[in-house]
Amino acid sequence: MIVKSLEDIIGTEDETSGETWTSRRFLLKKDGVGFSVNDTLIKAGTESYFWYKNHIEAVYCIEGEGEIEKVETGDVYPIKPGTMYILDDHDKHYLRAKTQLRMVCVFNPPLVGTETHNEEGYYELLTE
Repeated sequence: MIVKSLEDIIGTEDETSGETWTSRRFLLKKDGVGFSVNDTLIKAGTESYFWYKNHIEAVYCIEGEGEIEKVETGDVYPIKPGTMYILDDHDKHYLRAKTQLRMVCVFNPPLVGTETHNEEGYYELLTE
């Protein structure tokens, strides 16, 4: 059994930040469960371009308001608490936060924990 609290993660190597986001990584590849789970904050008033070329990501919003735009089609979807989306086709997208967003993010394959977005917006597929 694995039991962790947010207080166990904040301020440790399992908390990673970028220009517009902070990711608190609860489950990683080393935990051996086949997926990873993050508690992610997206800063209010920001726009981020992401493309998970090597991962499938499911996201559940628990706080804040924003929107996601699918680059390929221009379709825009509102995000608010209770909204879930999955990037099941490795969708290139813009994530816009009107207010701070707090999201629960699940990745497959699991993250190892040191990933940050590269210049093309995606995580390299790391094994260690």
